[in-house]
Amino acid sequence: MLWRDRLDTPIPAAVTADPREIARFSVMADEWWDPKGRFGTLHRFNPIRIAYIRDRVCAHFGRESEGDAPFAALRLLDIGCGGGLLAEPMARMGAEVVAIDASAKLVQVARAHAATSGLAIDYRHALVEDLAAAGETFDVILNTEVIEHVANVDSFLDGCCAMMKPGGVMVVATLNRTLKSLLFAKIGGEYLLRLLPKGTHDWRRFVRPEELSAALTARGTDVREVIGVSYNPLTRHWRHTQDRNVNYMALAARPAA
Repeated sequence: MLWRDRLDTPIPAAVTADPREIARFSVMADEWWDPKGRFGTLHRFNPIRIAYIRDRVCAHFGRESEGDAPFAALRLLDIGCGGGLLAEPMARMGAEVVAIDASAKLVQVARAHAATSGLAIDYRHALVEDLAAAGETFDVILNTEVIEHVANVDSFLDGCCAMMKPGGVMVVATLNRTLKSLLFAKIGGEYLLRLLPKGTHDWRRFVRPEELSAALTARGTDVREVIGVSYNPLTRHWRHTQDRNVNYMALAARPAA
């Protein structure tokens, strides 16, 4: 059974974190910054993520993407920040970065790496619902490779959308729930090509683009774009594509007040 490591123990609807997911990633925390380690595929994915975020955010706010600090004065939240692979480049682009993760161990790793890089990033061991309850708001929210790991998608998106400022944007990157993603991302990626550690994903938790779009629209945001992203295991390169059957990215915006 592909998901033999998973238990179907009910988790309270108000809680978005799954303890099993936290434990899985915490065990691998010290490998987060090793581009040749178990997170190598994520490292290779990072450049296309960063470029997408930079270009779409700058276009939305009317900024030059090639400037020294294109995100200056923007308050940005990185959800499920892990060891800081996205938070650090966002800080280098001038954003005021708050980065959260459900794993205390990963937050420690991220803080230590940011310190050696000389970056001021507000890392917190916290959940989306914690910040939403405190009334925190952001110009930019990064929700990348997270939604497929949360325990309760509705509660998670409630918190995410509540924290978007009027005129703010959210970038989502996740996996589609299709036969192709089961074959390529789950079976192929984890069990045949070993691109990811076994058990990284539960295909049943993948979110279809139409499901995501409907959920975001219901929460008062406009979905501006949904674009596919594909990985070539021979060249080890990622590229944008019209095929959204495995990986995809979405851009959502909250109308200005």
